[in-house]
Amino acid sequence: MQPELQSNPNSYQTPVAAGEIALQRQRVLRNTYLLLALSLIPTGIGALIGVNLNFGFMRASPIVSSLVLLAVIYGMFFAIEKNRDSGLGVALLLGLTFFLGIVLGPLLQVALGLRNGGQLIALAAGGTATVFFAMAGIATVTRKDFGFMGNFLAVGGIVLMLGVVANIFFASPVLYLTICAAFVLFSSMVILWQISRLIIGGETNYISATLTLYMSIYNLFTSLLHLLMALTGNRD
Repeated sequence: MQPELQSNPNSYQTPVAAGEIALQRQRVLRNTYLLLALSLIPTGIGALIGVNLNFGFMRASPIVSSLVLLAVIYGMFFAIEKNRDSGLGVALLLGLTFFLGIVLGPLLQVALGLRNGGQLIALAAGGTATVFFAMAGIATVTRKDFGFMGNFLAVGGIVLMLGVVANIFFASPVLYLTICAAFVLFSSMVILWQISRLIIGGETNYISATLTLYMSIYNLFTSLLHLLMALTGNRD
């Protein structure tokens, strides 16, 4: 699914052409970071709205609501990728982040119902930021081509999604926590892989790159919060 990457993309470039390529990569990387930061604003707004909504209909029909939710999210993924070369793609991406912020509502409601819920949310957010900057730092400092991880991550993503769908029906707490732990590792590796692709020129579209990084951050945060709630949540 990913384009083939050369081990040294600048091998046959003149100094001027190499400089233009470097500037283009820096531009895509900068735009990705800017759009990623911007995407957190509608997420925060959506989360503030979601935490005050009544999600009783989702609890009444968890299987149906979960399947509908997945269908909506993947439908938006498709629409964003189809419009990734236009301003509409940016608007759709920000719309998705707002929607996913609202979807955080039930999780945040449960977390805030714990005595140490606020602390757990802060720890999950801090852990997410730490992992992101650590992976970004590794990719930036080493400037290594992590493209070899692409096929492994593609297979891992499919396996994880099959696990998510299966657990919608089985509703196993043990399986769910296992999936959350796997998502922490998977999301971390995706962040490293995607930023590496931006740096070496394997990804040239900042909307697609932002979508990948945003979903990795989102899954990382929610997975960490689930794990923290299960292991250290204080219900007294």
